[in-house]
Amino acid sequence: MKYEVEQKFPVAEMAALAARLAALGGTVSQPQSEIDHYYAHPARDFAASDEALRVRRTDQGNYVTYKGPKVDTTTKTRREIELPLWSQEDKVAALERLLEALGFAPVAEVCKYRRKAIIPWQGHQIEAALDDVAEVGTYVELELLAEDDEVDSARACIGSLARHLGLSGSERRSYLELLLERRGDQQP
Repeated sequence: MKYEVEQKFPVAEMAALAARLAALGGTVSQPQSEIDHYYAHPARDFAASDEALRVRRTDQGNYVTYKGPKVDTTTKTRREIELPLWSQEDKVAALERLLEALGFAPVAEVCKYRRKAIIPWQGHQIEAALDDVAEVGTYVELELLAEDDEVDSARACIGSLARHLGLSGSERRSYLELLLERRGDQQP
């Protein structure tokens, strides 16, 4: 089973971080718009079970993603299942209507501009996502995909890169949780 091993950090100076990533051999992409529509399950409390279901629209494609509960207390390591969707907006909207007809309720929309870079580090290719999230702030996410038996080494590798970059204040809450907290909304 694949796990998304991730750590997220607040970033005050995004240009300086992008320069440090470039110095390590990463090429930072142009910003891409991502709009995530999150849904509440009709019979399970995703906030209590620490799960998420979202439909993501980007400049490059559309996806539906399930995120399982976090598996540790220090990172955002979790099972993730992501499926590409159609590029046509009407078909993605039809999927959202289908979810709502099945009882999934819209929770919130998280909008961000994301730039990505792949950083060679300790024999791995770590994905860095530099995010400017509306109503939330600026963050960098460091991520590796790992099998069950690779999770600990992936965590250590990401932690090592984070220390090298001078990142601190790891944030385990999702952008959805941060957005709802800032708005004063209850969790879904």
